[in-house]
Amino acid sequence: MTRRPLVAGNWKMNGLRASLAEIKAMGAAYDEALRARAELIVCPPATLIAPAAEAASRGGLGLGGQNCHAAENGAHTGDISAEMLKDAGASYVIVGHSERRADHGETDAIVQAKAAAALRAGLTPIICVGETRAEREAGDALGVVGEQIEGSLPADAPEQIVVAYEPVWAIGTGLTPTLADVAQMHAFARERIEARLGRGKSATVRILYGGSVKPANARELMGVANVDGALVGGASLTAKDFMAIAAAYR
Repeated sequence: MTRRPLVAGNWKMNGLRASLAEIKAMGAAYDEALRARAELIVCPPATLIAPAAEAASRGGLGLGGQNCHAAENGAHTGDISAEMLKDAGASYVIVGHSERRADHGETDAIVQAKAAAALRAGLTPIICVGETRAEREAGDALGVVGEQIEGSLPADAPEQIVVAYEPVWAIGTGLTPTLADVAQMHAFARERIEARLGRGKSATVRILYGGSVKPANARELMGVANVDGALVGGASLTAKDFMAIAAAYR
């Protein structure tokens, strides 16, 4: 079954109003030919989602949040709900990024609740999974990712969810797994998604690769079986680099 590739930019804790110029440039470069081949979204900090929605409104570029709370509203100072992200103009939200898991102690159960909240609000969750370097060197990479998929995906999730495999040891380090490693993990992830969701749903779930994706390696990474796009970090901060990565689908 055909899956439309998705290239998602995660700006992390970067970006001020001046950075909206990059989003405008991305929207301008996202022409009809590329739109026919791939979906592009950018996940800026929450402070920029609303103005970014205006900046990207004519270009077809989608927007997402980087995190959400599981509750719809309430006494949760400093948090943001999926409904708030939706209201600001987002259509996606990243949940369970390795930095959230490490810096904020987010467990699989917390990630699952956030993914369910995204679906409740009408957002598509991008559910992140991935192993650390120590776990890979210990031979536990498949086991760790399998457990994260089992614990982080809502059991009744629709086929429209997105899963992002991010080898934690490759994020921001310049290191990347071999193409064979990527192929093995993505094939394994699809098997575990099928086991989790059942009923042939994994055939339409997009699995992104995230971990030091750059213009120089995007084409070969995106060409690996079961890789349906990329979750891009630092290289998504400029239109030049982000669109060069997306150009792998031209």
